[in-house]
Amino acid sequence: MMVLQLLSTVGLGIMAYQDMRDRKVSWLLFPFLGTCLAFTFAFQVGLTVFLYAILLNLALVTVMVALLWATTKFIFKKTFLDVSFGLGDLLLLYVFALGFPTMTFVYLLVGSLLFSLVAFMVMKLVLQSQTVPLAGLMGLFIIAMTFLSWMPGTPSLYAY
Repeated sequence: MMVLQLLSTVGLGIMAYQDMRDRKVSWLLFPFLGTCLAFTFAFQVGLTVFLYAILLNLALVTVMVALLWATTKFIFKKTFLDVSFGLGDLLLLYVFALGFPTMTFVYLLVGSLLFSLVAFMVMKLVLQSQTVPLAGLMGLFIIAMTFLSWMPGTPSLYAY
C-alpha cells in the first residue's frame, strides 16, 4: 500500500515539475497515476465502496467541467480546451476522482483549488507568470496531504 502511495507521490511530483517548467505534462503520467491512486483506494476500502465512490466522484467532476465549459463558451465566448483550461488539468481532475472517497475527494479538490489560487497569485507577483499550472499545483497539494496523512495521529485519507 505504501509503495503505491509513494509511486503516486513521485508521479505527482514529476507532473508538478513538468507543468511548472513547460506547461506540458507527459501523457504517460495520467494512466500511471490513475492506476496507482485507484489501486490504493480500492485496497483500502474494498471494491463495492470503491466503485460507488468513483462513480460519484466522476459525476461531480463531469458536472463541474460542464459548468466550466458552458461559462467559457457562452459567457466569455472563448475556446475551452487549451485556451481557458488545459487538457492536462482536465485529465488530472478525472485521475484525481479515482483516488479517494467522495468526501475526501471534495475536501482535497476544494483545498487544492484554493491552494492553486493563492500560489498563482504569489507566482504572478514574483515570476510574472500569466498562466496557471493547475495540474502541477494540485499535484503539489495532494503530495503534501499524502505526507501529512502519514503522520501519527492524523486521520486516513481513505476513511468513509
